[in-house]
Amino acid sequence: MKHLLTIAAISFFLSIPVMPQASDAMLRNIVEKDKTSRDPSGKLNTLTAAEHIMRGQTYYDNRQFPQSREHFQKVFENYPNDPLMSTALFLTGRSYYWEREYARAIPFLDRATREYPATKDGREGLYFKGACNVRIGKNGEAAAIYEQYTVMYPTAERVEGAYLNMIDALREAGRYDEANTWIDKAVQRFSGMPTEASAMHARLRMDIYRGRWAEAVTTADTMLAQPKFTASMTSSDEVKFLKAFAMDKSGKRGDAIAVYSAIPSSSSSYYSGLAADRLAAAGSRVKPTTQVTSKLTQDFPAAFRTEVLQYSKAKKLDPRFVLAIMKQESTFRPGVKSPSAARGLLQLVMDTALKYNKKAGFPNLQPDDLYQPRINIAIGCEYIAALRDQFGGLNEAIAASYNGGEDNAARWLNRSKPKEPGIFAAEVGFAETKNYVFKVMTNYRIYKDLYDENLNAR
Repeated sequence: MKHLLTIAAISFFLSIPVMPQASDAMLRNIVEKDKTSRDPSGKLNTLTAAEHIMRGQTYYDNRQFPQSREHFQKVFENYPNDPLMSTALFLTGRSYYWEREYARAIPFLDRATREYPATKDGREGLYFKGACNVRIGKNGEAAAIYEQYTVMYPTAERVEGAYLNMIDALREAGRYDEANTWIDKAVQRFSGMPTEASAMHARLRMDIYRGRWAEAVTTADTMLAQPKFTASMTSSDEVKFLKAFAMDKSGKRGDAIAVYSAIPSSSSSYYSGLAADRLAAAGSRVKPTTQVTSKLTQDFPAAFRTEVLQYSKAKKLDPRFVLAIMKQESTFRPGVKSPSAARGLLQLVMDTALKYNKKAGFPNLQPDDLYQPRINIAIGCEYIAALRDQFGGLNEAIAASYNGGEDNAARWLNRSKPKEPGIFAAEVGFAETKNYVFKVMTNYRIYKDLYDENLNAR
């Protein structure tokens, strides 16, 4: 599980390292060093600023945030003028961000920006200060911060994300006219670039949320007339689906069916599957999106069948959905570790695993235990079941939360109207997470075509 909260797409699926020993060995080394770097009372000794930052970063990278902050606090207390102070401030703020302690994160992120505005830590501090405000419901304040980012850092790494996040923050604040104004600014500022399509997509989503069906169809037509979807937050299949959805809602059922039919049949397209379902429900004959072959069965095995059935059935989960997540997370390799310190088959990060390990029956969990299939699957099923309960069984929201975080999935669900799978998927605000949702749901559709609920081949 990777909660990477960025607007840009990150192709982590192809970059998971096969052997985790090097980074895990570094963590073990730091843990041992810390044991001998304490006074008789257990208080951490003062080391060099660089050493504290290195150890703190190692803990941070492995999502052991309290341990990381212990080192950053030593920098605050002993090295207030050291250039590494900006890193200590930013990573302390980000650690609280990961722990969903947004109000505690803001002062550290704010300091990083105010005291070190010319550094990357300063830029990132401002950006994530905006993100914190969104997550505590202060959308107006967030919009102002993102606007400040566009002024202070007009060519910085996240300026496109600042525009798009500002638009959504204004929308969530109910300031629709201002959101539309910033959509126009983004279209002009990023003409011919993926962000232009993403900004128009924000208008389309807002039209649907507001039930402005005719306006939604017009926006969709504008987008489809000048397709620039590559690397954007949307695709032609999605825009067609949303157009058809708006037509259906406005009573134009026949026109909607024609647009659904125009979405090409493909087992790799999430919206192709949804369109096929809509057409089937309307009584239309549709081609199956999945062509069952021997290669497909090899690519979608019932891996770790015994453990998956045992722990998924205990939590009343569909084992095929668990396999759909597992395939996307690790391609069934129990020994992998991601760049964000997610481990094992279901790519669990330690701070999440520690919320469910006792309930799963593993009270003394250590990071390396997550490489054991039985432990990983047991804890992972506890987590997936908790997400199911939180999101009312909407699988798209479960997948989005698994990858993008519970707070974000809840926010995307809140701005989904109606709360249907295709509408929710369109609202997912991180490119990586959206792609993840599509892949997991496509995997799930294929698994349901290949196996019954007991993982017997059909």
